[in-house]
Amino acid sequence: GGAPPGVDPEAFSWFQAVDADHSGYISVKELKQALVNSNWSTFNDETCLLMINMFDKTRSGRIDVYGFSALLRFIQQWRNLFQQYDRDQSGSISFSELQQAFSQMGYNLSPQFSQLLLARYAQRSSNPSIQLDRFIQICMQLQSVTDAFREKDTGLVGNVRLSYEDFLTMVVTHMM
Repeated sequence: GGAPPGVDPEAFSWFQAVDADHSGYISVKELKQALVNSNWSTFNDETCLLMINMFDKTRSGRIDVYGFSALLRFIQQWRNLFQQYDRDQSGSISFSELQQAFSQMGYNLSPQFSQLLLARYAQRSSNPSIQLDRFIQICMQLQSVTDAFREKDTGLVGNVRLSYEDFLTMVVTHMM
């Protein structure tokens, strides 16, 4: 059979290849096996789970061919952005490229914060850098937390007062 209406034939072919158990759905495990970074490492579990949850309309922990097709478009948009910020075309984003990316995205973040992200998300090496999967994860989480912060920062002053429970509620509803 051909691709269902509204699904790119290439996405449909890939869906059929990725759906290893032929269930008609893609699980986090199947998605992880299908996606690779420029260094041929598979996407990490956290990023795959975030993306599955984003496109899982039934809250079943898996996506159908429509969700998968939308997910592929989503990843391609992030890949295009990633390649813009990967100025030296190394296939990963260095500290300076990450700083520049945040700035161009409108985030005014300190070098110390970018260093913290590198320490948390980069592969251990003498010159740590971020792969595509972690870049997507960082940006999705940053956007989510920023949205939560803006809900509280109604005057757009860049500061909010929160109780501990308000903070935990923000984290649970926007990050987990």
